Order: sequence, then C-alpha cells, then structure tokens
Amino acid sequence: MKKPYLLGGLLAAAAAGLLAAGAPPVPALAKVRQYRQRHERELLADFTRLLAIPNVAADSAGLHRTAGAIAELMRQRGIGGVQLLGAATPGVPPAVFGEVRVPGATRTLIFYAHYDGQPVNPAQWAPGLSPFGPVLATGALSAGGQVVPLPPAGTPLSPDWRLYARGSSDDKGGVMAILAAYQALAESGVQPTANLKFFFEGEEERGSPHLAELLGRHKALLASDLWIICDGPVHQSGRKQVVYGARGDVNVALTVYGPTRPLHSGHYGNWAPNPAMALARLLGSMQDSTGRVTIAGFYDDVVPLTAAEQEAVRQIPNNDAAIRQGLGFARADGRGQSLSELINQPSLNINGLRSANVGPQAANVIPTTAEAVLDLRLVLGNDYQRQVAKVVHHIERQGYFVTRAAPTAAERAQHPRLAQVTPAAGYNAQRTPLDLPLARRVVAAVQSTVAEPVVRLPTSGGSLPLFAFKEALGATTLTVPIANYDNNQHAENENLRLGNLWDGMETMAAVMTMP
Repeated sequence: MKKPYLLGGLLAAAAAGLLAAGAPPVPALAKVRQYRQRHERELLADFTRLLAIPNVAADSAGLHRTAGAIAELMRQRGIGGVQLLGAATPGVPPAVFGEVRVPGATRTLIFYAHYDGQPVNPAQWAPGLSPFGPVLATGALSAGGQVVPLPPAGTPLSPDWRLYARGSSDDKGGVMAILAAYQALAESGVQPTANLKFFFEGEEERGSPHLAELLGRHKALLASDLWIICDGPVHQSGRKQVVYGARGDVNVALTVYGPTRPLHSGHYGNWAPNPAMALARLLGSMQDSTGRVTIAGFYDDVVPLTAAEQEAVRQIPNNDAAIRQGLGFARADGRGQSLSELINQPSLNINGLRSANVGPQAANVIPTTAEAVLDLRLVLGNDYQRQVAKVVHHIERQGYFVTRAAPTAAERAQHPRLAQVTPAAGYNAQRTPLDLPLARRVVAAVQSTVAEPVVRLPTSGGSLPLFAFKEALGATTLTVPIANYDNNQHAENENLRLGNLWDGMETMAAVMTMP
C-alpha cells in the first residue's frame, strides 16, 4: 500500500538537496529492467539453487557450501578476484569477496550482504513448505496465497508472487539482488561509474563476532569510499528507503534458580520458592505498562537526533494503525510515540522464556530453574557493555545475588535469590550523517527508480554490525534494503516478494551507475 507522491514531500526532498546530485541515465535502468524481463526464469533458477543450500550457523558444512556457491555465481558473472576471505580464528565462515575495476573510476563502492540464516524448525513451517525446499506461491500464504509450480515458459510471473525459503529475504535475497544487478548491467553493455567490490559475510545472524577481526586482516583489500549494505525490508508503506544507521545489539541469558530438584506443587506449594514466578516478577520490574524500560539510566547515554534527522523522521509515512490492525493488537506500547520515533530509542525485549512444560506435557511441579533471553537494542551513545551492566545492577537491586555460572551449594545456602547472567558478544550502534554528499547521491540514485519519495531513516529498528566497519576500517556505511516488510524474517514461512527482488535489482544497479 503506497502513499501518493505529495507536493509537500517533493518540496522537502528538493530542499534537502536529494535530487540535485543527479540520477543514473534512464536508458541504463531501462536496460536493466528489459534484461530482467527476458531472464526472470534463469535468475530465479540461480536463486532457488542458492536457497536450497542449508545456511544455519550450526551447519558449518552448509555455510561453506553456500559460500562456494556464491563465489561460483560471481565468477559466472565475470566478477574478478573472487576469493574466500578467512579470519585468523579457526572455524570462522569465510567472507566471499570479488571486485570489478572500472577504467577512469575515481570512487569505490563495496556492496555487502550476508549469506547465513537463522535457525529453523521445519515443523513450524506451513504444510507444503520446507525451509530449504524453495517454492513459489501466488501471494502471501497468510492472505490466501497458494503454492504453485513455476508456470510454463512465456507465462509472465506476477510481482506479487512470493518465494518461500529460509534466507529468501534475509539475506540471500540481498546477495542475489546485488549480483543480478551487476549481471544485468554487464550483459546490457552498461558500465558502472565506480569501482565495485563485493563482500558477503557468513556470521551476521550470530552477531558478527569475528567481523572486526576479518575486516582488520584484509584492510587493504577492503579500502573504499562507501559500503552499501543490502539487508532488511523496505518501509512498511511499500516505499523504498535509505537507512543511515542501525541499532546495536547484545543478548543476555538470564537464569533464576529454585530447588535443586523438581517438587510436587501440592506438597511444596506456598513454601518452596518457584523460579518461574520469581522470573516473571523480575522481568515485570524491567518495564512499565507502556513498554518504557524502568532500569535506572537505561536512556541516559542516548545521543539525540539532529534537527535534520528529526525532520526526516517526521517525513516518514505513518502506517502504524494499519500495521497494528494487521498484526492483531489493539494498543501499541510507547506512550503514543510512532514506530519511527521508537526505533530511534534503546529497547529491551524478551526473546524467549522457558521453565518446566506446558500443554500436554504440563505437570504439577515447582520447577528447578526459569530461563529467559533478553535482547537489548542500542542507539548512538549507548555502549553494549555499559547497558548490560545497568541490567545486572537492576537485578541486584531486586535482591538477587548475580553469578556468571551456576550457583554453588554454598551460594544457594547463603542467598535466597539467585540469578545467573550471561551476556553474549554484542556491538554498538552506528549512524552516518544525513548531509554526507555521497549519501545524498545514493538517495538520488534510489529516488531515480521510483516516483514516490524515498524514505530516509536515521536508524533502522533491526541491528547490523555497522560499528565494526567504522571501528576496523574507518568506513562509511549506508543501508539500502529491498525485502518486503512482511517477509517473516527470522521465523517460519520466510518469503520474498518477486517484485521486491526485481525492484532491488534496479535499486542496486542505480547505485552502481550513479553520477
């Protein structure tokens, strides 16, 4: 559902200088579209073969197969210098690298996407779907779409059809959009206006724990003027967007302890402390009824948005009511602030809870432990280690003795409330200034592919390891996402709308050929 191109939006864009930097020649984009229309089936065939390779973090062999398949796709498209970049730490999935040198080019762009995907539970996928058995559907299954075979040659493919598979949108779709864009340019005789490099990572869904190490090891090879990050969805309104930053992220595992063995809830209820109840109270103390985090100092470090960034947020279409209706909840958190405003603030989320059993396996017991995983999203100014320390301090203020390992017998005897807190590796937020000249050119290039105004988002709600690029390389990053917003990323029934893949090709090609 797209909004009309309002005069006010056009004037605001012009005032910001977004259109002044010029746009790729229309014939170049026309050639890309014509190429895609002639080769949709071949492009889909390459994509589905890539999607069929398992790529979850626990499957090292699958990740290496995926990296090898991407390297081969790059070689087939005439990309030079293709190689797998390794980290010094053994066992780290390689990054896939390649480059195209353009005679006379004075600028170098690096295009980034990641090829690893989130874990899968095949039993949770819809009937007829398998995470690594890509299939086409006539639309979103949740809206009545039906799984169908690829139609006969000569039959047009609707842009509203969906391709279902793990990684289809997050983020093998990004890999494919980048490579298909270059393929369309090369085979149409259109020369990029910059030297191009390609960097596809294999650890993003694990928090990129070795990315800084890998970047530092190959620093000379990765020199550039700008990184273009192709990950994430377009705006919920359907508009294309350019994202200047991303929230940081750190996960925290939390375990609360009760008796050393499970107890009959009748014989010991009201007497033996129940860790599930204790954890529920502890988690409830971390937020108020509006979703505002109540941990002391949680918002203190935030660097406020600049006046220009605040104006960009005001220009973002507000689709909150429609999104809320589609997701089936009556009232949003946030004290009346919009989704666009709230993603520029730090957050605390519960990724999951576990204690004893529910459903048919439920038993009348007092469990021994209760566990949760917290997800802390960070904005500019937050430090992930400092933010974790605030959480730990809050838990201590609730009367808990906090450990980093399972409590000893002596600790159990001494402390009535016990909590084990185990932070994962994390990274901080990063944000590129809106007025950066090269950023303006990227926005103008993306704008050249559509009529409606491009959304300029200061910070994405999701997290990307942009801080590592800045820290290891001093690099500047911009995120140019392509996926449909309702793609079910990180969950069952992940999908990519075909129209978003084709639009993504044009977007990437426009950036590759921007003045």
